[in-house]
Amino acid sequence: MNVRHLLVAAAAALLGGFGSAAPAAAHVSTQPFAVSVDSMSAGRLGASVAAVLGLAGLVIGGLALARPASRTGTGSGRFGATVALVAGLTGMALGGLVVATSDSGVGTGNGRGGGYLALVVGLIAVVLGGLALVRSRRAA
Repeated sequence: MNVRHLLVAAAAALLGGFGSAAPAAAHVSTQPFAVSVDSMSAGRLGASVAAVLGLAGLVIGGLALARPASRTGTGSGRFGATVALVAGLTGMALGGLVVATSDSGVGTGNGRGGGYLALVVGLIAVVLGGLALVRSRRAA
């Protein structure tokens, strides 16, 4: 239960019973509250982690696709393709979780915009990792 809902319900109970609490609580629950610009909410943190994971998967997938399989390193061959797939899928899962659990729209500080970004970047990372994996299997 949100702190605002709890305060509204307590105030309504003090002012006249639970008969008037339902309309007041219904009004407050439809009003999204914006987080301040400089605070880091749980949604923003989750969306940031998801976007960074997706971006890491995108970079590693691009390196695995561009580099030949004979080179060593994180972004080459089957290992780089697998890392890109895992990072992209994890970023997409976290971004989807943030989007599914945010209670208001984009721009309110709940991380919905970052969740959408993480879904897109994670999808691109999965595609690049899949292409690199197919290329590494053909080369082997």
